[in-house]
This record gives sequence, C-alpha cells and structure tokens, in this order.
Amino acid sequence: MRKLIAFLTIVVLITSGLSNYSYAQATNTESATPVEAAAAGDAVTPSEEIVQAVATVAEPEVQKSFHQVLKEKFIEGGPGFMGIVLLALIFGLAISIERIIYLSMASINTGKLLKNIEAALDKGGIEKAKEVLRDTRGPVASIFSEGLNRFDDGLGEVEKAVISYGSVVTGRLEAGVSWISLFIALAPMLGFMGTVIGMIQAFDAIAAAGDISPTVVADGIKVALLTTVFGLIVAIILQIFYNYIVSKIESLVNDMEDSSIAFIDILSQHIKK
Repeated sequence: MRKLIAFLTIVVLITSGLSNYSYAQATNTESATPVEAAAAGDAVTPSEEIVQAVATVAEPEVQKSFHQVLKEKFIEGGPGFMGIVLLALIFGLAISIERIIYLSMASINTGKLLKNIEAALDKGGIEKAKEVLRDTRGPVASIFSEGLNRFDDGLGEVEKAVISYGSVVTGRLEAGVSWISLFIALAPMLGFMGTVIGMIQAFDAIAAAGDISPTVVADGIKVALLTTVFGLIVAIILQIFYNYIVSKIESLVNDMEDSSIAFIDILSQHIKK
C-alpha cells in the first residue's frame, strides 16, 4: 500500500513539473516573438507594414483551453499556498485510488460462494469447505474461514468468531478513509488562509502607496481569490471520491452481514444432517 501511494505521488509530481516546464518554455517563446518582429520591422517597407497590420487584425484570437487557463491561474496564485493545496490533492487522490482498488478486489459474488460451500459440505465435509475458502479471495472468505476453524467448538463459537472477525475486516476496509476526510477539510482551509494573507498584502500595498487605486490592490486580491478557488476545487474532487468509497464500504459490510447469516444457516443445516 505504501509503495503504491509513493509511486503515484512521484508520478503526479513529475507530471506537474513537466507541464510547468512546458508552460514556461511556451511563455518565453511568446514573449520573444514581439521583440523579433520589432527588430525585423526596420527592414519592412510602409506598404508591407500595412499588410502585416491588416493580417494581424484579421487573424482570429486563439482561445485557450480550460487546462491552460487553470494552469496559468495556478501559477499566478503563487507557489506557497498553491503548492500545499496541490500536495493535499495528490495525497488525497493517492489514498482514494488505493482504497478503490482494494475495495474492488474485495468484492466477490457471495451467492456463488455460499453455493460452493454448501456443495463442498455435502461432498467432503468441513475440510472440503475450508479448501474452497482458501481458494477464494476477499474478506468474506476470510470471515467464513475463521468461523470454520471454530466448528469443532460448536455453532455458537462459530457465530462469535464470524462476528468478531467481521469487525476486524470492517476496520481494514475503512483504513485510510479518515485521511481523505482530513484533506477534504484541509484544502479549503488553506485556501481561506491564502485569502486572508492576500487581503493583508493588498492593504499593505495601499498603506505603502497611499492610494486605493485598483492597480495597487489587484495583485493581492487576485492571489486571495485564486487560493480560495483552488482549495474549493480540491475539496470537491476529493469529496466525490470520499462519497464513492464510503458507499462502497457500506455495500461490502451489508453484503458481509447478509452472507454471514446465510453461512450460519448452512452450517446449522449441515449439523442436522
């Protein structure tokens, strides 16, 4: 689990670094283009200048994609709080992906498993049923296997073992979910803190300049708003993953409870036979 989280974190960090580097290269190229055009303009005749001006006006403005706008605004927000918000998103997504993979692998067809156990009990008894459970992955099979290990002590002990080990398995399913909720709460709080700091910077600029013109306070207010926006975006993304994971856990727990009751009934019928 830790290796998976570390690997996903490194991949996301490298991808983010490469995209920022590409954006910086593109910005330098765009800023150098007018200078080269101005230097070359000395050798252009007036008629050619008019043609170039008309072509420039007629050329349609290239609309930036949402990804480009989002990346530009992220850079404008400053590396301080934006970097922390990005780390919250990276670690939150890493834990969410790990939980989704784990829960997906824990899901099995319990109805088919119960039928296989019942058939194994009729053919080979408890040992044959244990063999079926050993060949089946997932927490439900582990719970049933723990119950069969107490079969010689009576059906009451089997039921106690199923309930006790079921609580342990439920705790394993919920592992790491509290960290996701922490990042959901932390991201907007960091955004709001950046907002407060940005407003303080804006008022400091007003005090230093002795003027309240929009130019003086624009940078501080922009940083304040951008940190809040990105903090809320991170919280919304992680909240979606969190709700899906919680619903998946609830579905698995309900399935375990229902199948455990059916498992005890199968064992009681086998004892009567």
